[in-house]
Amino acid sequence: MKAYIFLAAAIASELIGTSMLKASDGFTKAGPAIGVVLGFASAFFFLSLSLKMIPLSIAYAIWSGAGTAATAVIGVLIWKEKISMATLAGIILIIAGVIVINLKTQVEK
Repeated sequence: MKAYIFLAAAIASELIGTSMLKASDGFTKAGPAIGVVLGFASAFFFLSLSLKMIPLSIAYAIWSGAGTAATAVIGVLIWKEKISMATLAGIILIIAGVIVINLKTQVEK
């Protein structure tokens, strides 16, 4: 269970780093630029801790899939980006892919 808390922290840190990347305006704003570095450094740190107990294929699929889907939602809610049916379909496919990877790994055990 502790590993999944680390993985959740990695996802949250990635979301902060990515949001700060947008806010940094091409690294022209110092505060958000520092947030990018801290966010991604924390994300990789927590991801590395989760990898002590979760297989790489599972952890990375969850980290990247959840991060991508949540980033798209943040883009719409915070940055007022438009969402299309194609974007929504892509998010659904990402989530489905993460589920398939998790199910496949559990069956192989």
